[in-house]
Amino acid sequence: MSDDTIRPDDADEKAVADAIEETVAEPSSIEEEMLVEAAEIEELVAGDGPEHDAESDEAASAPSHPAPDDEVLAAIAADFPEVRWQQVVPALAPAQDEAYVPAESVVAFVERVRDAGYTTFVDLCAVDYLRRAPRFEVVTHLVDTERPARLRIRVGAEAADPSVPTITGVFAGANFYEREAYDMFGIDFPGHPDLTRILMPDDWEGHPLRKDYAVGSVPVQFKGSHKTT
Repeated sequence: MSDDTIRPDDADEKAVADAIEETVAEPSSIEEEMLVEAAEIEELVAGDGPEHDAESDEAASAPSHPAPDDEVLAAIAADFPEVRWQQVVPALAPAQDEAYVPAESVVAFVERVRDAGYTTFVDLCAVDYLRRAPRFEVVTHLVDTERPARLRIRVGAEAADPSVPTITGVFAGANFYEREAYDMFGIDFPGHPDLTRILMPDDWEGHPLRKDYAVGSVPVQFKGSHKTT
């Protein structure tokens, strides 16, 4: 047998070496997917990504239930035909009703549900969907402790001029929550008694919880770092 004859063991080693070479030379499908996802995120942050169609977004987010099953809310729904409803069933909690309320109707709607028994204001927050229309949502949670029942109220706010009427005249406890939404997201609440920043300094520029807000850093001085050489 000549020296240049490939033995079975040599062939196996060569095949393994070739496979390793191909793996190193070409990125895996997982790596390619990660690169694509990273590029898409960069486009979204930069605002260069493809625009979403507002009508298709509206249809995709439209509730599946046109009217609530709850008798109390069904009576309210009859007086507010512009409000859209759906029911959410969490994995570890009772079903919750959601109401999608136009901004111009929110004060009257909140007054009505309060008078119907939802007398406990739980919280209020804002959400930034960035590429969706409307971009922002103000979400309020109310509870009827007698039955008991929970209601989530969602109000959209456009990106160009995010504005939702204040409900502090109905629930005074919404005061600081609306100030936080204003401070962090830049949402205006007309009629608020003192709509000023609550977390950031008064002269702060921008709204830190907006998804297109620039990511910054704060220098940290560690104890004893001046003693290091």
